Amino acid sequence: MSAYLDHAAATPMRPEAREAWIAAVGELANPSSIHGAGQHARRVLEDAREAVARVVDADPIEVVFTSGGTESINLALKGAWWSRAADRDVVVLPDGEHHATMDTVEWLRTAQDAKVRAVALTGQGRIEPATFAAALGPDVVLATALWANNEVGTVNPVADLGAAAQEAGVPLHLDAVAAFGHLPLSFARLRGERGAGVVALSVSAHKIGGPPATGALVVSRSARLAALHHGGAAQRDLRAGTQDVAGAVAFAAAAETMAAQRETEAAHDAALRDRLRAGILAAVPDAQVLGAEERLPGNLHVLFPGASGESLLYLLDRADVAVSTGSACTAGIAEPSHVVRAMGRDERDARSVLRFSLGRTSTNDDVDAVLANIASAYAAATGAARRS
Repeated sequence: MSAYLDHAAATPMRPEAREAWIAAVGELANPSSIHGAGQHARRVLEDAREAVARVVDADPIEVVFTSGGTESINLALKGAWWSRAADRDVVVLPDGEHHATMDTVEWLRTAQDAKVRAVALTGQGRIEPATFAAALGPDVVLATALWANNEVGTVNPVADLGAAAQEAGVPLHLDAVAAFGHLPLSFARLRGERGAGVVALSVSAHKIGGPPATGALVVSRSARLAALHHGGAAQRDLRAGTQDVAGAVAFAAAAETMAAQRETEAAHDAALRDRLRAGILAAVPDAQVLGAEERLPGNLHVLFPGASGESLLYLLDRADVAVSTGSACTAGIAEPSHVVRAMGRDERDARSVLRFSLGRTSTNDDVDAVLANIASAYAAATGAARRS
């Protein structure tokens, strides 16, 4: 069986989520129907919404179910842009964000004439509050930031970022897709006031053992958002269309199970990660761990100088070890890591990284499989690089 160390891309469904989905998908009617079966589906759907709201510490009405993190991010950013005041035309975008955010903002720039104001990262991939605050101002439509970087795992000071946005009168969206399931999330503690500060937060089910293509945007009542598409008045008029009741039920089951086990799972992931880190640095002394010490518990992002990350990935895959060179959303595209570049590294370094991400199903055997193959893979990859 393969050693799977790509939980940051997707983690296996929890049995509780799978069972909840199977039970729901065969029974439920359209929750917008007014007959008894439809109203039963509505009750089940709203129970799921309440469960997800409890886990993220939000009000149920603030939870808008979506098809995943990418749609949630699009709804937050485009929805805020389309609801903007006429004298605001700037989007604040930190370097190193997920491509779902970067590509959405690029579309706003090219198709909607948005102006983009960048925020530099530190060498550890962190957004500094002072740097972030300096980019805010009365011309800013909205700002966005990762709760935790999906590639290097660095955790950002989101409370400080939210406070800066609140003081500047700017709405802030947090991409919590990578953080969800690994860190305690509380929308209520971060929620801004009067449409400024933290007004929206994106999460996705498949990162916590829920079904793929299911997620949510948590939206405060004070947020000003327009819908992406139209055709019904569901979910506060923010997302039209028939709602996926089975997906929501499975998401809720995964979220509740995760919340009950998060601390234990985080400790498990961190212990394996630390063992993996020590073993890699012993086997490949030239390797460098990137990112901050305050990082996601299952994340290990390693620079292998002189070796192509793609070559290393291929060699490890041949040994039945699954890892990643970065976000799954850019898989198959031979690009240097924009996150590593944003941390001040050159293109060569940005092409020489691997992300190892562990999860609740990871074992010592998975770590052993990496350590048994990493030295030979590095030697082969560096040799190929010298010959090319």
